[in-house]
Amino acid sequence: MGSTVCILVAGLLILASMPCEAQLSSSFYDNTCPNALNTIRTAVRSAVTGERRMAASLIRLHFHDCFVQGCDASILLDDSSTIQSEKNVPNNLNSVRGYEVIDDVKSQVESICPGVVSCADILAVAARDASVAVGGPTWTVNLGRRDSTTSGFSQAAANLPNFSDGLDRLISLFSTKGLSTRDMVALSGSHTIGQARCVTFRQRIYSNGTDIDAGFASTRQRSCPASDGDGDDNLAGLDLVTPNSFDNNYFKNLIQKKGLLQSDQVLFSGGSTDSFVTEYSRSPSTFSSDFASGMIKMGNIEPLTGTAGEIRKLCTAIN
Repeated sequence: MGSTVCILVAGLLILASMPCEAQLSSSFYDNTCPNALNTIRTAVRSAVTGERRMAASLIRLHFHDCFVQGCDASILLDDSSTIQSEKNVPNNLNSVRGYEVIDDVKSQVESICPGVVSCADILAVAARDASVAVGGPTWTVNLGRRDSTTSGFSQAAANLPNFSDGLDRLISLFSTKGLSTRDMVALSGSHTIGQARCVTFRQRIYSNGTDIDAGFASTRQRSCPASDGDGDDNLAGLDLVTPNSFDNNYFKNLIQKKGLLQSDQVLFSGGSTDSFVTEYSRSPSTFSSDFASGMIKMGNIEPLTGTAGEIRKLCTAIN
């Protein structure tokens, strides 16, 4: 009898220690808010129709949320007496955007199902719907995340990549989140859409380096002056060829030394990731498949489930 009890207790301990990803389910809201996904999809499609760049912004917003204390919508919290907002860390300030779209989606969802759908899940679904809206891949989003009651401000700088990061740093950052080097390269392919500010690529285009095409550098210099503080916020497409369409041109650009950010070009610089870039440049379907797989894995980073956290009424503040 005693051994049976020990086995049962051991089994419960094993279950208790299983990753909380197992508690997420694509059908989580089927009974409690059956129209949630359609509501999110319609709102995201409308936002992207109004501004094509918003697709990239929503994907990046989900990414920057998940990499700081997990996919818990902590990035959406505004400053308060108890919260130091992640929005104000250098990697996010004047860079991450799309907050108002998520706030609008949350308002619409709350109007049909008050207190049911988390901001963290809205971020995850919006990223998927944003990809689809610009011709990118779709994937099944597992749901059931809950919202944090704390900010990850102090962790953000150490957990988020920077536009000047080298390859080893990028591989390490993604590895600590359970993502492989292949996942990292595939997810970097989200830079097939979106724009970057001059301040993030100025040093690269004026470096006269051997890792940048001279003609490409010259083209980008036209809208990005050499002097710091001059035109810092001027924008350029991350993908020179098709900046508003989700395709594999990003990887073709890297092979031609036309990566806009230093952290892009390091993916094809004679290192361990060259083979992945080459593969994706030749096979759009492989890239799409791996990107979708990477997004699913990223969406499973340390979610709050069960009774942890809360379902915020407003994404910008704890209840």
